[in-house]
Amino acid sequence: MRAPTADAIVLTRDARGQEILAEFECSLVSLGLKHGDMVFANVAASARPSAEPNESNNTAVGTTQAPRESAMRVQQDAVDCELEHESGLIPRPRDTMCTHGARAMCEYCLPIEPYDAAYLEEHNIKHMSFQAYLRKVLSDHKIRGDISGAVPANFALPLEEPEYGVRPKCPGAHAPWPAGICSKCQPSAVTLQRQPFRMVDNVEFASRSVVDTLLEFWRVSRCQRFGLMYGRYEVSRDVPLGVKAVVEAVYEPSQGCEEDGVRVNVGPELDAEVARADAAAAACGMQLVGMVFTDLTPAAEPGKVLYRRHADSYFMTSLECRLAAYMQEQRPSACRWARAGRFGSKFVTCCVSGNADGGIDITAWQVSNSAQAMHRADLVVPSSVPSKMCVQEATATRYVPDVFYRYINEYKLSVTANAKPAFPIEYLLVTLTHGFPLEPHPAFRATEPFAVENRQHVHNVQTLGALKRHIVGALDSSERLALVLADFHLLVYMFGLDLLGAEEVAMIGRVVSEPMEAAQRAEELMAMSGWQTLVLMLREAADSELDPRGSVAAGSSAAGSSAAGTSATSSSAPAAAVSEPWACRHCTFVNEGSATSCEMCALPQD
Repeated sequence: MRAPTADAIVLTRDARGQEILAEFECSLVSLGLKHGDMVFANVAASARPSAEPNESNNTAVGTTQAPRESAMRVQQDAVDCELEHESGLIPRPRDTMCTHGARAMCEYCLPIEPYDAAYLEEHNIKHMSFQAYLRKVLSDHKIRGDISGAVPANFALPLEEPEYGVRPKCPGAHAPWPAGICSKCQPSAVTLQRQPFRMVDNVEFASRSVVDTLLEFWRVSRCQRFGLMYGRYEVSRDVPLGVKAVVEAVYEPSQGCEEDGVRVNVGPELDAEVARADAAAAACGMQLVGMVFTDLTPAAEPGKVLYRRHADSYFMTSLECRLAAYMQEQRPSACRWARAGRFGSKFVTCCVSGNADGGIDITAWQVSNSAQAMHRADLVVPSSVPSKMCVQEATATRYVPDVFYRYINEYKLSVTANAKPAFPIEYLLVTLTHGFPLEPHPAFRATEPFAVENRQHVHNVQTLGALKRHIVGALDSSERLALVLADFHLLVYMFGLDLLGAEEVAMIGRVVSEPMEAAQRAEELMAMSGWQTLVLMLREAADSELDPRGSVAAGSSAAGSSAAGTSATSSSAPAAAVSEPWACRHCTFVNEGSATSCEMCALPQD
């Protein structure tokens, strides 16, 4: 807001502004003022800013109203909006100490809040749910029960993510960082402690086939595997105001095959693959909810795996912690009670490893908001010791504040220690529970699964020939077609061909998301022109043009050319004069002598 001019200031003898002295440009003698008299200065009503912001007062209004207005525009997840309508109170039965009637309540049977410390300790809940934590924070502002209404006027939003970097726009009169720094833009010391809440409380796999499909690669190749989990967020009744991530499918992006780890190139190539998978998931009403990877080593005993992740070694490596922080930072959780419109992340991480019995088990966790802030400020780096995270050294462009953590020593005393040069990563972890439903009803229920993407290493390739056999063979029945289309890997491959329009993609999504009406939706799909064009192209194309034996590759570009009706070069060219079987120099598969390209990887012989 602009400062008032001299003409807009009125001098009065009382605070109410009733006895106006005179004009502003007058001497003290003429006003009859002497030493010790009290004068009140007020801004004239005509010069005061209006209630609605305009160009002249948008600075002051933006300072106080911008966080609240941005919070009102935040589009939260549906599960958060659903939980905001609930009071969260935990009912309690009648206690032996109760002396009242059946219609009354007392302190022994009154419902308790979802963040009650005694209840959490009794039910062994280490981290309260985020909505319970939000109710605890809002209770300090006298806001309880249903919080689905509008944010109160002139209410300071209570949630704010930690920030450990130098403040970018400092009001101090100095050069911006790294040329200058002051106490206003300098971050405070960081004290790591266990995060009391978690954004997601449980990870539920829709069916065991979701995990078995991922383990199938390891069983065949003994190489580890990385995948992105797609599903949805739902309300969890296991904890008060809880949220669970329901995993319906796992997409496996391009990656290197290693026996002792996974190698994924995080960058534009991965973003392009994730965008295709996101589009297929969005058509089915789903989204990216997390990532999963395997860490399995066969034991000497047949059918057993080594128990590597435990309390005496590590539960999560520092490199995995850094990757989880990066992925969570890329997918923040929208929150209208946060000043920045975002708070934490619902992105979860799962690891498939061995347990104490030699079997295969799953662990689920997230990294804390402090871990995300430290990654955002470039304060930490993975170390060679899996259970330790290193603190970066300060440079001319990187400011590293003091980092501390607290622990219980051998004398049962709480001690503060310096986190430099390294500290345990347990201070950055938030553990989750996981499980499977008692009565599974998966959205992707195909009985004859389509080939999984990016599995050329085990001679499992997605081709147009396989797509033709899946689709054309099921066109005689709408029920069978609906069952065939309920395959996430098939949808990602088919949508990647760019042969279907938006209407056909939306209808296929309804076939998956509406299982009770899947057959009817499949009939509507078969009557659509875009789908009929795809089926006609697949029927008219010869098998030699669609299978890897031909010269047309199984990629999306070659798929588009073959579907458009262009004849493959191998269909018109004479067969190569090769009489003996030959081994592919790319995947080592032994092909027939008459083949000009590899039957498995679809790459040419030369």
